[in-house]
Amino acid sequence: MTTINQVNVNTLADWLNSGEAILIDVRETGEHQSEYIDGSRNLPLSRVTLDEVHLPEHKGKKIVVHCLSGGRSAKACQKLVCDEASINVWDLEGGINAWKNAGLKVVASRKKTIPLDRQLQLTIGTMVLVGVGLGYFVSPEWLALSALAGAGLTNAGLTGICPMANVMAKMPWNQA
Repeated sequence: MTTINQVNVNTLADWLNSGEAILIDVRETGEHQSEYIDGSRNLPLSRVTLDEVHLPEHKGKKIVVHCLSGGRSAKACQKLVCDEASINVWDLEGGINAWKNAGLKVVASRKKTIPLDRQLQLTIGTMVLVGVGLGYFVSPEWLALSALAGAGLTNAGLTGICPMANVMAKMPWNQA
């Protein structure tokens, strides 16, 4: 039976130093490339499957999943639990943000990508502002743009599924 465990950054650092763990970063490729924990393997959330994380070279090692702050890694761990494998999955508490806040080093590149959650906030916020502005100054029909943004957020909150996030993840700047 698969279980989801929590691990803190200091314990994970010890595990990585001793070779006890495999670290999987479920952020999008562009986010991972801009900064990552040394030795982590990038496997975006949309591609997380048991076959991808339970590789022969991982046998006998703890599988630890992380993202920016913990939201996507929790979803990735849940996906693995649904696959009903007999492995233990560890979720890094606080993600790479907690790792950096603890003063642990990351590998950083000059290329910076805004995290996916902030890309979504910027896009949806812009949709609302443009919809209200055009609705006021041009035609009330433009208010539908703001309503669409609100409906999308409501759906994402209720279901945990955000189609716009899936589209944003496929944008060129979020790819290798």
